[in-house]
Amino acid sequence: MEAETLIVTVAAGVAHIRLNRPHKKNAITQEMWRRLAAELGTLSADPDVRVVVLCGAGADFSAGADIGEFATLRDADNAREYEVANSAAFAAVRTCRVPVIAAIRGICFGGGFGLAAAADIRLAAHGAQFCVPAAKLGLAYPQDAMQDIVFSAGPQMARYLAFTGARIYADVALAAGFLLEVVADGQLDARAAQIASAIAANAPLSVHASKLAIRSVLSGEAADADAAREAGAATFRSADYAEGRAAFAARRAPEFSGR
Repeated sequence: MEAETLIVTVAAGVAHIRLNRPHKKNAITQEMWRRLAAELGTLSADPDVRVVVLCGAGADFSAGADIGEFATLRDADNAREYEVANSAAFAAVRTCRVPVIAAIRGICFGGGFGLAAAADIRLAAHGAQFCVPAAKLGLAYPQDAMQDIVFSAGPQMARYLAFTGARIYADVALAAGFLLEVVADGQLDARAAQIASAIAANAPLSVHASKLAIRSVLSGEAADADAAREAGAATFRSADYAEGRAAFAARRAPEFSGR
């Protein structure tokens, strides 16, 4: 029997989700798509979770959807059901209440690239490789996943990746704006932890309001703008706003409760 394919841990406000099929380059099964959405929903609803780090076990982030399942689970008769599952996973990353950091090493292809594109912050190790191979497989990505790729890599790079199926490396992804930073492989986990800790130490309501505001700018949707304004207004009524002012006046580190 295959080992646990998704490992979720939480400590000090930081949740880690690790794709755990290293012998398959962390290729994602339909069941993993479903569980990713469920786990992110659970973490998003947990008031003690302030940030999520998404990564892969072993040498790779993810080779994307497990092609071995396509003949039976992603054919003309049931492709729509499959698309619903992976779109739900992308949406769970995108709409997670707290920031999601993708820590990428090795291969980040296909659906793995889609998960990373939906994340808020992306870091990669030197040598990481990125690819959107839909055109080489004769299929199309869900519109929402393509939207994430356009927002994260820019329309020009999105076209290049989608039309050619070419691989790019971390330095090119960095130049395109897809990545925040590229670090040595041995420093990737520590750097992701450093950023996650900085986020976890800040006021959760403020971070959430900022995430919603950024999403509203990207989407241009009136509903997103309304949600962002409501979340921003709520920060001024929060205990954390009072704590932030008191800590500043006393020249001490604030202790935010998320209320």
